[in-house]
Amino acid sequence: MKKIEPVQVWKNGEQLEANLLNSTSQDNLINSCTFYYQLLIGGEGTEAMPIVYSQSVAEGSLSLTGEDYLAWDGTNDAAYAYIAEKLNLTLVP
Repeated sequence: MKKIEPVQVWKNGEQLEANLLNSTSQDNLINSCTFYYQLLIGGEGTEAMPIVYSQSVAEGSLSLTGEDYLAWDGTNDAAYAYIAEKLNLTLVP
């Protein structure tokens, strides 16, 4: 899970502000990977769990193929950077 600059999301007739990006992946280890992502409403938690989320406001998937797949180093940071770029999101360090 990564923090993002807040974005406005319209869901079920109301405007919500997502500030977290979560992702899982399915990689065939040959030529493609699918990232399943969620935009979440989150906040500060405790020392044991520093980030908590309360609601998923958007979800979807992105495919990484071709030259992009070959250039990907397989790290989570690179995956989140790819997703953020494709969704026009800004990751917060």
